[in-house]
Amino acid sequence: MEDEEATAVLKTVGRQIKMWREAAGLRQSELGASIGYGEEMISSVERGRRIPKPDFLDKADEVLGAGGKLAAMTEDVEKARYPKKARDLAKLESEAVDLGAYANHHIHGLLQTPEYTRELYAMRRPPYTEDEIDRHVAARVARKAVFQRMPRPQITFVQEEVTLRRPIGGKMVMRRQLEHLLEIGTLRHAVIQVMPTNREDHAGMGGALQLLKLQDGKTLGHLEVQFLSRLITDPREVQVLETNYGMIRAQALTPRDSLAFIEKVLGEKT
Repeated sequence: MEDEEATAVLKTVGRQIKMWREAAGLRQSELGASIGYGEEMISSVERGRRIPKPDFLDKADEVLGAGGKLAAMTEDVEKARYPKKARDLAKLESEAVDLGAYANHHIHGLLQTPEYTRELYAMRRPPYTEDEIDRHVAARVARKAVFQRMPRPQITFVQEEVTLRRPIGGKMVMRRQLEHLLEIGTLRHAVIQVMPTNREDHAGMGGALQLLKLQDGKTLGHLEVQFLSRLITDPREVQVLETNYGMIRAQALTPRDSLAFIEKVLGEKT
């Protein structure tokens, strides 16, 4: 696990499952057979090395007669399923009334399809395990709840043209990703703009950025590169990011022209 908080949650859950299993007089193999999991999975969960799914906890609770005590841990386990930086960012996004992001290397996380996200994490070096990829994909998909939140936040994006053309995952994955952008672009509270590669003046040469205006009026910035993630709270630094993002949006295509541009790129991939 990559953070102490998640590790502590999983070890606590594992100890509880082991305690209830032993109280019921069952071996790991017997519990596994009763709930549809292998002995190795039971052992890994009890040691806090694997993350049990809600189905695992529900069935274990029933078989072991825990009276809802194991099932009640589902919410904490689900939070632990996601990497810490994803949990922290998702919390801020859930509190934002206005969110803006500029992405220059790949499609922004909030706009990604699960297939596109999976392909990105599969490229990581040193490589993630399948379980780690699943965790990261699930965390990114969960962040997309911001689009359904009430009241609706205002969300804007600027994507570099190259991010629309780089064939992450191959032709079919990229086609579905572009179609998804067009779907998001029809939402009344979401705006997508494209920064053409041929722009001579470009305020985004400093790299990708994200801005989050919270309900209390405070604005935060978020920067991420490689394995580093930094939250910007200094008002002076945030002001610079706000100025740059405003210029980036002014230099990009209009929202209407941007959707037409995405449709054009999608047509080229048929």
